[in-house]
Formats: sequence, C-alpha cells, structure tokens
Amino acid sequence: MDARGTVAAGFEPVRDAFVRNFARRGERGAAVAVYRHGHKVVDLWAGTRDVDGTEPWAVDTAQIVRSATKGVAAAVPLLLHQRGQIDLDAPVATYWPEFKANGKERVLVRHLLSHRAGVPVLDRPLTPAEAIDGVSGPHAVAAQAPAWEPGTDHGYHAQTYSWLIGELVKRVTGRTVGRWIAEEIARPLGLDFWVGLPADEAHRVGRVGPVEPPPL
Repeated sequence: MDARGTVAAGFEPVRDAFVRNFARRGERGAAVAVYRHGHKVVDLWAGTRDVDGTEPWAVDTAQIVRSATKGVAAAVPLLLHQRGQIDLDAPVATYWPEFKANGKERVLVRHLLSHRAGVPVLDRPLTPAEAIDGVSGPHAVAAQAPAWEPGTDHGYHAQTYSWLIGELVKRVTGRTVGRWIAEEIARPLGLDFWVGLPADEAHRVGRVGPVEPPPL
C-alpha cells in the first residue's frame, strides 16, 4: 500500500502502523493527521473512498466522524457559557421549559454535557422520518422520566445527545447546533467540518463499506 502524504522526522513509525492497517487488517481507505504543539507532524491518506474500491482516497476526502461529533457539539454550550449566554449550573428547564417534565426539573446543563442527565435512550422508538425531523426527538426526550436520579450516575447518552445539546443550543441562540458550528467555529477557523453536510460537498465524502473482521 502506497500511503500518500507526509510525516515529520521521528514520526515514521506512525506511517508504518498506518500501512499495516491495510496489509494486515483489511483497511480499505483511511486518513490520519496528528498535531503536536500546534504543528502538523503526520498527514497521511491511502486506499479508496468508495465501496467498489475504484475511487482513490484524496487529500480532501471527507469522512463521517461518528461519536467524535459529540465533542464538537459540546464545545458550543461551553463557548456560550464563556460568552455569558448559558449557565452550566442552571437547570436545563431554564432554557427549555418542557424538559422539566417527569422528574427532570433538577437536570443541570452540566449534566447534559457529562452524560449524567439520566435519559440515555428513548422510552419509545422513533421512525426514521421522526429521528431526523428535528422536532420529534427533542419532544420525546423532554417528555420522559429519567432512568436514574440526574447527576448521581453516568451513562453514555449515545442515542439522545444530539437532541439534548441541539435543542438547548437552539433554545438559547435560535440557531441549530450545525449552523452555530458552521458560523462560529468552522468558518472562522477554515475547517472542513459540518454537522449537516451541504449538498455541494457530498461528492467528497468517503463511503462506509463492510470489512471482514481480522482473525483472532
């Protein structure tokens, strides 16, 4: 596998490990960048970006970042706190009144950020259309009771975090979290990062395909 890109002196083992992902672990297409003390020391890409394996991964190929999106989304309430628009110790219901239903009146903003709100999953399933309409998810999570006393325990809010943070940001700013990130973080920093992919950028996205698991 011919890995393209650059590594700084002393970081050659990163290139070796990256190539091994293809040679031994069935990797099909990937990229990795590493910064140290603000300087890029690794910038590598290799393989293909489509399921059929015909389109080479390019320097500007974009890819979904899955749950790492939560970290960027969490930066929004923290920046709003820094600007004096959100109090991390205020009840969520201060900004989102419907959220206090069924015993959630003591859920604090910081509980949402730290996965301690007690609503990691929904009590009822949503249809795919409901899951993306921007209304049904926040409404459902606001209506249900917490699974534990908020703030007393931790549980990864994998299925609800986007609605919790997104609705809080929308109530405070009037903007979706994706729009806020685009206007206040990505655009000023020149980042190719979107929560809500623009249609004219879809051609750059690498596709996720099935990969056989490596042997034990």
